[in-house]
Amino acid sequence: MKEDSKGERLPLKLNLLILSQDPSFFQFIRNSKIAEECNIYFWPSQDTITSGLESHNIDTVIVDSKGDINDYETLFQSLKNFDPLIEVVICGQPITTEKTLELINKGISDYLVKPLAINNLVQTLTKIAKKKNLRRETYKLEKKLEKKYYFHGLIAKNPRMLEIFSLIENIANYFSTILITGETGTGKEMIARAIRQLASTPNQKFVICDCVSIPENLFESELFGYMRGAFTGADKNKKGLFEEADGGIIFLDEIGEIPLSVQAKLLRVLEYHHFRPLGSNQNKKVRVKVIAATSRNLRENTKRGTFREDLFHRLNKVEINLPPLRERLEDIPLLTRHFLHYFNQQFRKNIKGISRRVQKIFNLYKWPGNVRELENVLERASMLCLKEFIDIQDLPSYLQEFSPGIEEIPVIDKRQLATLDELEKEYIIFLLKKTKHNLRKTAKILNISRTTLYNKLKKYDITRSK
Repeated sequence: MKEDSKGERLPLKLNLLILSQDPSFFQFIRNSKIAEECNIYFWPSQDTITSGLESHNIDTVIVDSKGDINDYETLFQSLKNFDPLIEVVICGQPITTEKTLELINKGISDYLVKPLAINNLVQTLTKIAKKKNLRRETYKLEKKLEKKYYFHGLIAKNPRMLEIFSLIENIANYFSTILITGETGTGKEMIARAIRQLASTPNQKFVICDCVSIPENLFESELFGYMRGAFTGADKNKKGLFEEADGGIIFLDEIGEIPLSVQAKLLRVLEYHHFRPLGSNQNKKVRVKVIAATSRNLRENTKRGTFREDLFHRLNKVEINLPPLRERLEDIPLLTRHFLHYFNQQFRKNIKGISRRVQKIFNLYKWPGNVRELENVLERASMLCLKEFIDIQDLPSYLQEFSPGIEEIPVIDKRQLATLDELEKEYIIFLLKKTKHNLRKTAKILNISRTTLYNKLKKYDITRSK
């Protein structure tokens, strides 16, 4: 059993389950040379076979057929539903070649005629073992490729992303300020964390400031702190985020939200490394590296006067612009595999991938929410999926209804040019109709907050019922 006619070792390392009501059939295989390289188990009942598959980690089932082979097709389907990769070999009375091909087309590995010849079973099991080894090597190769394209929590093989990985590796120990730009959900915070990990002192402080969540009148006190008695309710001294980050890194997420009144003080900190808390008459000195991120176009904001030009240039010593997911489609399979591995562990599932129909949708959909949206879609699908491959019914309704192709966007009047405001108004009305006046979905497609959408509805005098 260990060697074939050429002297090569046969790749047989299988756990076999013999399904038979005849103990002598089991003993016949158990006493053969197959036992030298296989773990062999006997199971007498179809009804409880799944417990045997689980307890012994079975990869091949040998079925001792008694009577009509059609009686075993339901069993075969239940075995495949339990584990699509399980191999099934049926041993039975002679059947037609057409019937054998029909069974093999349904996924049965082989049909062997009784009385069983051990050499025929050896040949079949050798093919199964080779297939199993090939799967193992393929899995190792996939994991090796994943490792190759895994970079401090980020996953990509897109050329632009690989350039970014190289850039942040080079600057991690030398930067004072970095500006990360890109659409919402592209992974700006992940880039900031990767830079922190690559720094010569990876355990240094890393303080996150979510500028979107801070009310305008509290920015200064949140960033720079205050002294007791600085204002009503200030009953004790409070450190600001810059003081907390002293000696480390502060990540200013969505820095474009910082009001002009605070931008001047932020610029001073970046230039002179000191600030004065509210209510204090003394400066505090800090050494802080700043990573800023924004989904806005700060260059346009400087032109409109909503962002200081000198602060922009001070932050923009190094700019990292992250491409949207729709421009890095080659990364979707890698990201999908990564997220499914995580959600399999979280939800205790064994989802092996996504169906071809879902693959097509993923490749044609524009992903306005980028990697974060893909992660959320796969999290929801993993919770709902009852099979081994995520299919369309597991996706959110907007992806189930997604119809790839060019949508006809309305125009104002083909005889005259429209202003940007007119086009924006008509496009918002168009999207409201498409989303059945769902403001959350409309805002998501436009990549703006619902507050911004409300303001635009008010500006253009658009009602939800229009």
